Amino acid sequence: MERGVCYISFIDKEIVGVYVLINTRPHTIELVNIAVKEEKQGMGIGQFMILDAIERTKSLGVKTLEVGTGNSSLGQLALYQKCGFRIVGIDRDFFIRYYQEEIIENGIRCTDMIRLSINL
Repeated sequence: MERGVCYISFIDKEIVGVYVLINTRPHTIELVNIAVKEEKQGMGIGQFMILDAIERTKSLGVKTLEVGTGNSSLGQLALYQKCGFRIVGIDRDFFIRYYQEEIIENGIRCTDMIRLSINL
């Protein structure tokens, strides 16, 4: 958190989602820790927050917004691409190197970090 700025989404004073923007390199910001309350998923809150992050980043004059997600995070991969992100790389075995416990999503073992970015 000390490296970034946290943004919070509310519905009627209830926190329903959060995301963090981190300066990573000159003219580049990374969108991290995006989360929507489980019972509020599927309502467009995640897409709203991603589009908000894009607009905030543009207003700072930043040229690139990056995000990473697991190879097994099928919904997130689709959502980022719907919002204009393009796949730019794969960090192979990321979740094996940095996470002690195995992650399974959608019946798929999460092993690789899929890196996406959008040029602003």
